[in-house]
Amino acid sequence: MSSFYTLVGIGDPTAGRFQEVAALVDTGATWTWVPRDVLEQLGHRPTIKRQFRTADNRVIERDATEVPIRLGNEVLRNLCVFGDEGSVPLLGATTMETFSVAPDPVNERLVPVVGLLMSLFDDD
Repeated sequence: MSSFYTLVGIGDPTAGRFQEVAALVDTGATWTWVPRDVLEQLGHRPTIKRQFRTADNRVIERDATEVPIRLGNEVLRNLCVFGDEGSVPLLGATTMETFSVAPDPVNERLVPVVGLLMSLFDDD
């Protein structure tokens, strides 16, 4: 599968101001990752920690917080990891699911998808 970048707006805590970043669309990443300096400049402070398994099988721990994220004209809050300064921003799988989009690697864009809501029981 090919990889591509998309523009993502990262908001300040009140969603009053956004900074656009070119984020690598990464279905292999659980959460969205933005360099720490970008998040701190917008006024974010860590509220939780999360562990991650890296491509070389190491487990690392990073700070995270809930951040307003803008894709297209929609703004939703989502968990965002404080990435290393100078690292590439990643648009993670949970953010894509939250926005009901999926990668179209052929045309290098995000496309709308229908969410799943299935029950084991009939509504009758």
